[in-house]
Amino acid sequence: MSKFSIGDFAPSFTLPAVSGNEYSFEAIRTEHEGMHLLVFFRGAWCSVCQQELKDLQESKSYFDEKNIRITAIATDSLENLKNMANEFHLEFDVLSDSEHKALETYDVYYHSENSPYEDHGAHGEPAQFLIDEHGKILYQQKQTNPFGRASVSELRKIIKYITTNRK
Repeated sequence: MSKFSIGDFAPSFTLPAVSGNEYSFEAIRTEHEGMHLLVFFRGAWCSVCQQELKDLQESKSYFDEKNIRITAIATDSLENLKNMANEFHLEFDVLSDSEHKALETYDVYYHSENSPYEDHGAHGEPAQFLIDEHGKILYQQKQTNPFGRASVSELRKIIKYITTNRK
Protein backbone atom coordinates (compact mmCIF):
# COMPACT_ATOMS: atom_id res chain seq x y z
CA MET A 1 0.00 0.00 0.00
CA SER A 2 1.28 3.43 -0.91
CA LYS A 3 2.16 5.98 1.75
CA PHE A 4 0.79 8.85 -0.36
CA SER A 5 -2.41 9.56 -2.21
CA ILE A 6 -2.59 11.54 -5.41
CA GLY A 7 -2.98 15.17 -4.40
CA ASP A 8 -0.95 14.85 -1.19
CA PHE A 9 1.92 17.28 -0.73
CA ALA A 10 5.30 15.82 -1.57
CA PRO A 11 7.67 15.93 1.39
CA SER A 12 10.90 17.85 1.24
CA PHE A 13 14.40 16.44 1.64
CA THR A 14 17.99 17.62 1.37
CA LEU A 15 20.69 15.44 -0.21
CA PRO A 16 24.17 15.85 -1.70
CA ALA A 17 24.25 16.22 -5.49
CA VAL A 18 26.97 15.01 -7.85
CA SER A 19 27.48 18.69 -8.76
CA GLY A 20 29.00 19.16 -5.30
CA ASN A 21 26.04 21.19 -4.00
CA GLU A 22 23.42 20.34 -1.41
CA TYR A 23 20.05 19.84 -3.09
CA SER A 24 17.02 20.97 -1.10
CA PHE A 25 13.82 19.80 -2.74
CA GLU A 26 11.85 22.56 -1.01
CA ALA A 27 14.21 25.26 -2.29
CA ILE A 28 14.29 23.81 -5.81
CA ARG A 29 10.52 23.33 -5.85
CA THR A 30 9.83 26.94 -4.93
CA GLU A 31 12.55 28.19 -7.30
CA HIS A 32 11.34 26.14 -10.30
CA GLU A 33 7.73 27.07 -11.04
CA GLY A 34 6.98 23.96 -13.08
CA MET A 35 6.53 20.29 -12.30
CA HIS A 36 9.14 17.88 -10.95
CA LEU A 37 9.87 14.29 -11.87
CA LEU A 38 11.63 12.44 -9.06
CA VAL A 39 13.21 9.21 -10.28
CA PHE A 40 14.56 6.79 -7.68
CA PHE A 41 16.93 4.22 -9.18
CA ARG A 42 18.96 1.31 -7.83
CA GLY A 43 22.50 2.61 -8.35
CA ALA A 44 25.27 3.38 -10.82
CA TRP A 45 25.96 -0.37 -11.17
CA CYS A 46 22.44 -1.21 -12.46
CA SER A 47 22.37 -1.60 -16.25
CA VAL A 48 18.55 -1.25 -16.37
CA CYS A 49 18.83 2.02 -14.41
CA GLN A 50 21.67 3.24 -16.60
CA GLN A 51 19.47 2.80 -19.67
CA GLU A 52 16.58 4.63 -17.98
CA LEU A 53 18.85 7.57 -17.15
CA LYS A 54 20.27 7.64 -20.69
CA ASP A 55 16.71 7.64 -22.06
CA LEU A 56 15.75 10.48 -19.72
CA GLN A 57 18.77 12.44 -20.93
CA GLU A 58 17.83 11.79 -24.57
CA SER A 59 14.30 13.08 -23.85
CA LYS A 60 15.40 15.99 -21.67
CA SER A 61 14.27 18.54 -24.25
CA TYR A 62 10.74 17.09 -24.05
CA PHE A 63 10.69 17.50 -20.27
CA ASP A 64 12.19 20.99 -20.57
CA GLU A 65 9.46 22.00 -23.04
CA LYS A 66 6.85 20.78 -20.54
CA ASN A 67 8.66 22.71 -17.76
CA ILE A 68 9.37 19.48 -15.85
CA ARG A 69 12.59 19.32 -13.83
CA ILE A 70 14.14 15.84 -13.55
CA THR A 71 15.88 14.70 -10.37
CA ALA A 72 17.42 11.22 -10.07
CA ILE A 73 18.10 9.67 -6.64
CA ALA A 74 19.92 6.48 -5.58
CA THR A 75 21.26 5.02 -2.35
CA ASP A 76 24.63 4.54 -4.08
CA SER A 77 27.73 6.51 -3.04
CA LEU A 78 28.19 10.04 -4.28
CA GLU A 79 31.46 9.07 -5.98
CA ASN A 80 29.86 6.19 -7.95
CA LEU A 81 26.97 8.41 -8.99
CA LYS A 82 29.28 11.25 -10.00
CA ASN A 83 31.34 8.92 -12.21
CA MET A 84 28.18 7.57 -13.85
CA ALA A 85 26.65 11.03 -14.37
CA ASN A 86 29.88 12.22 -15.99
CA GLU A 87 30.17 9.11 -18.17
CA PHE A 88 26.60 9.47 -19.47
CA HIS A 89 26.70 13.31 -19.62
CA LEU A 90 23.58 13.62 -17.48
CA GLU A 91 22.28 17.19 -17.44
CA PHE A 92 19.84 16.81 -14.57
CA ASP A 93 20.33 16.56 -10.83
CA VAL A 94 21.66 13.22 -9.57
CA LEU A 95 21.56 12.80 -5.80
CA SER A 96 23.06 10.35 -3.32
CA ASP A 97 20.71 9.10 -0.62
CA SER A 98 23.23 6.85 1.12
CA GLU A 99 21.51 7.40 4.48
CA HIS A 100 18.08 6.54 2.99
CA LYS A 101 16.46 9.84 4.01
CA ALA A 102 14.42 10.47 0.84
CA LEU A 103 13.93 6.73 0.29
CA GLU A 104 12.23 6.38 3.67
CA THR A 105 10.34 9.68 3.37
CA TYR A 106 8.85 8.60 0.03
CA ASP A 107 8.29 5.03 1.20
CA VAL A 108 10.43 3.62 -1.62
CA TYR A 109 11.17 -0.11 -1.29
CA TYR A 110 14.59 -0.95 0.14
CA HIS A 111 16.17 -4.26 -0.82
CA SER A 112 18.06 -5.10 2.37
CA GLU A 113 20.46 -7.88 3.23
CA ASN A 114 17.45 -9.64 4.79
CA SER A 115 15.43 -9.67 1.55
CA PRO A 116 14.31 -13.12 0.35
CA TYR A 117 16.61 -13.17 -2.69
CA GLU A 118 20.11 -11.93 -3.47
CA ASP A 119 20.27 -8.92 -5.76
CA HIS A 120 23.51 -6.91 -5.69
CA GLY A 121 23.37 -6.39 -1.92
CA ALA A 122 21.40 -3.64 -0.21
CA HIS A 123 19.92 -0.81 -2.33
CA GLY A 124 16.79 1.18 -3.04
CA GLU A 125 14.44 0.04 -5.80
CA PRO A 126 12.95 2.12 -8.62
CA ALA A 127 10.17 4.63 -8.05
CA GLN A 128 8.84 7.63 -9.95
CA PHE A 129 6.90 10.65 -8.68
CA LEU A 130 5.45 13.48 -10.75
CA ILE A 131 4.90 16.54 -8.57
CA ASP A 132 2.97 19.61 -9.69
CA GLU A 133 3.98 23.24 -9.41
CA HIS A 134 2.27 23.49 -6.01
CA GLY A 135 4.14 20.50 -4.56
CA LYS A 136 1.30 17.98 -4.88
CA ILE A 137 1.81 14.43 -6.11
CA LEU A 138 0.16 13.82 -9.49
CA TYR A 139 1.62 10.36 -10.19
CA GLN A 140 3.58 7.75 -8.29
CA GLN A 141 4.90 4.33 -9.15
CA LYS A 142 7.08 2.07 -7.01
CA GLN A 143 8.77 -1.26 -7.68
CA THR A 144 10.32 -4.05 -5.62
CA ASN A 145 12.72 -5.08 -8.41
CA PRO A 146 14.40 -3.44 -11.42
CA PHE A 147 11.56 -4.19 -13.83
CA GLY A 148 8.08 -2.76 -14.26
CA ARG A 149 8.89 0.93 -13.96
CA ALA A 150 7.42 3.24 -16.57
CA SER A 151 9.75 3.73 -19.52
CA VAL A 152 10.48 7.25 -20.72
CA SER A 153 7.98 6.83 -23.58
CA GLU A 154 5.37 5.67 -21.05
CA LEU A 155 6.21 8.63 -18.78
CA ARG A 156 5.64 10.94 -21.72
CA LYS A 157 2.19 9.37 -22.25
CA ILE A 158 1.43 9.64 -18.53
CA ILE A 159 2.46 13.30 -18.47
CA LYS A 160 0.38 14.06 -21.57
CA TYR A 161 -2.65 12.31 -20.03
CA ILE A 162 -2.29 14.09 -16.69
CA THR A 163 -1.67 17.55 -18.15
CA THR A 164 -4.55 17.17 -20.62
CA ASN A 165 -7.01 16.00 -17.97
CA ARG A 166 -6.02 18.12 -14.97
CA LYS A 167 -8.86 19.85 -13.16
